[in-house]
Amino acid sequence: MRIDIVTKEFPPAIYGGAGVHVAELSRVLASRVDLRVHAFGEARDPDFHGAAVTSYGVPGGLEASNAAVQTLGTDLAILQDLAGTDLIHTHTWYANLAGHLGGLLHDVPHILSAHSLEPLRPWKAEQLGGGYRVSSWAEATAYASAAAVIAVSEGMRRDILAAYPDVDPDKVRVVHNGIDTELWTPQHDAGTLERHGIDPGRPMVAFVGRVTRQKGVPYLLRAAARLAPEVQLVLCAGAADTPELAAEVAGLVAELKATRDGVTVIEGMLPRVDIMQILSHATVFACPSVYEPLGIVNLEAMACGTAVVASAVGGIPEVVQHGETGLLVDLEQSADGSGTPLDEERFVTEFAAALTAVLDDPAEAERMGRAGRQRAIDHFSWVAIVDRTLDVYESVLR
Repeated sequence: MRIDIVTKEFPPAIYGGAGVHVAELSRVLASRVDLRVHAFGEARDPDFHGAAVTSYGVPGGLEASNAAVQTLGTDLAILQDLAGTDLIHTHTWYANLAGHLGGLLHDVPHILSAHSLEPLRPWKAEQLGGGYRVSSWAEATAYASAAAVIAVSEGMRRDILAAYPDVDPDKVRVVHNGIDTELWTPQHDAGTLERHGIDPGRPMVAFVGRVTRQKGVPYLLRAAARLAPEVQLVLCAGAADTPELAAEVAGLVAELKATRDGVTVIEGMLPRVDIMQILSHATVFACPSVYEPLGIVNLEAMACGTAVVASAVGGIPEVVQHGETGLLVDLEQSADGSGTPLDEERFVTEFAAALTAVLDDPAEAERMGRAGRQRAIDHFSWVAIVDRTLDVYESVLR
């Protein structure tokens, strides 16, 4: 069976959970099927654990176009290379139109994995302008005609059926994201902390993620101001989505640094071993997201043996068990799709209280961390996830 995966992110260019998912899925899947991967971006190694990889830059003449138009141009460039496949599997709206058109062109099923939904990310209009309407159209078109839709959580499945009510519920199958617990392990070395001036002897709250409205970084910064003075805050943060958000976060960081020490912001992408060291030495990992289909980063923290405090949104409650592997903070949200808390002050206060509860009981934090790692091992292995993905493939090929 030949399977063609289309994705924007693929090693070494990974910046989010969707990219992690595609890389790990491909690594295991390549031993089970004839796997071809079509990835956006610069040329990369054409062999990935046995999968044949082809890369596609922005087509000539589109370099100055809106980012959404560049994406559609890349999708079109991929179409001919899908000839001969038995099934196309796409990831995120960037790739969805290649799957939709490729399925029509070559008369094969198109399956898509839902890692996020454009209707639930209205802040992207700040980045893409009119391109957000284009990306929303591309996604809606693909969902309407896909042979099957894979949701990464039950929460995501509910969101799909709410956002796209015309999609047949029987077509939407849940296959969770996963974690390689042989790669993601607790780390005892503290070299990364020392290089960044982080004190491994002090309690620490860690955050890892992009600076986007989705991740709720401003709420975490406001909550951090309410923590005990000895608590450190370490933000491993990617570039902000917009200049406005970058300015807001920078202002909150400056205010925090003016009133307490131990605030460390590490910008850009860190090697995995550095992230693992920070996660392993953290007392608690913080995930204040307002939108999270599943939240691979929580699994990464759990695999490193760290307790998690997270907002109870999307698929997070399917990963973090309240009182067992961490604490969940309820979040009542606006119905406009933005995810904005109805009562921001209450959310910040309750998030700070949950962090404090874990920080004040180191023994309980360690117990939660051990339970979290065991849960990652028991329920989120990539071998099991590939088995469930193959079940979906076979269901549409019968």
